[in-house]
Amino acid sequence: MLLPPWPEKPKGGRPPMSDEKAFFAIYYILVSGIQWKALPRSLGRSSTVNDRYRKWVRLGLFMDLWRFCLYVYDYLHGLDWEWQAMDGAMTKAPLGCENTGPNPTDRAKKGTKRHVLTDGEGIPLSVVVTAANRNDFKETKNVLDNIVIERPEPTEKEVQNLCMDKGFDYPEVRELVDEYGYTAHIRSRGEESSKKKNIPGYRARRWVVERTHSWMNRFRHLLIRWEKKTENYEAFIHLACAVITIRRI
Repeated sequence: MLLPPWPEKPKGGRPPMSDEKAFFAIYYILVSGIQWKALPRSLGRSSTVNDRYRKWVRLGLFMDLWRFCLYVYDYLHGLDWEWQAMDGAMTKAPLGCENTGPNPTDRAKKGTKRHVLTDGEGIPLSVVVTAANRNDFKETKNVLDNIVIERPEPTEKEVQNLCMDKGFDYPEVRELVDEYGYTAHIRSRGEESSKKKNIPGYRARRWVVERTHSWMNRFRHLLIRWEKKTENYEAFIHLACAVITIRRI
């Protein structure tokens, strides 16, 4: 449904690898974390699968798939726009290249960071990839501007809260969040932990985004970034977001 049909070959010839087989091979790489050249021959020639992957990246297939899964989830369960959460997570990037930078904990090594916005249940709504040394609060606007599906307009009865950690505690972030119609909740880990202990039945709101990062890390290909081009790495993240969303259905 999301893919254009293959053009007919009136002169015949060997048929191309099926989209189903190519997609499964790409999913296998995402889950297992192997590099392209290590792809088992039974799943297809690595160069053929890689060519198909890059073609789909150019078409925006994986973003469209993620968006489609969000619409299905919203239709069946309803996205929790009332409590949203934002946070970033770093991964290694040995090859460097686009959107990578010195790892703050080890300046000699390159890294990349993904900034994620989720709904109240941890469903990913937006992802932005930057260098590892990029501060989270500087990407707040970029993340909010790249929500995959249309965000409903907040009202007095349907308030939208945005939970963030202490790294976002800057006046410019609070002003920006207010302009977007959010109610900001910026607390440190200690403050949220103490409330959780003192209030019976208290539900942590910000930690859902950290759980989402944990879900993403289970896709082993995302633990270390081997893609030199940002769009190729982002496409794997988009595929992981689509899988996370569909699993929650």
